[in-house]
Amino acid sequence: MHDRERDAEGRARSARPRDSFGRPLPPGSVGVPRIPDDLELPPDRTLGYAQELLDDGLAFNAHEVLEAAWKNGPFAERQLWQGLAQLAVGLTHIQRGNAKGARTLLLRAAERLERYEPEPGGDHGVDRPRLIEYARALVARLEPDAEIAPGELRPALRGR
Repeated sequence: MHDRERDAEGRARSARPRDSFGRPLPPGSVGVPRIPDDLELPPDRTLGYAQELLDDGLAFNAHEVLEAAWKNGPFAERQLWQGLAQLAVGLTHIQRGNAKGARTLLLRAAERLERYEPEPGGDHGVDRPRLIEYARALVARLEPDAEIAPGELRPALRGR
């Protein structure tokens, strides 16, 4: 049986390079830069970095940035960051042609963002109502062979 690569905490982690959609490439290939597992940024920088990645069509990488905020941020904001990370994963599934996975994650993202009740300033300028509407509109368009243009997969996380 093949042993999986593990990180310092013993969690399964692949060191293989990844393509722009987060899929593993053969060892030795040149992939897109990885997001460090221990990334910790303040909320404003997290959102700015994730937005840059989304704008560049790198939804998987944006997911990793948002996931780091979810795991390292305050518990009170967990629903916000988890919902944003799930939105980015939903976009990744669309990029990969996985309509079923996209539907599941986009609906989870919309539900989490809807349930999130921020403390004053706890939304960090995230336009939750628009993102919820955006996620649900994408779900309504998803079919097994749906064609959604790459430019439609770059939502603004905050009002622009």
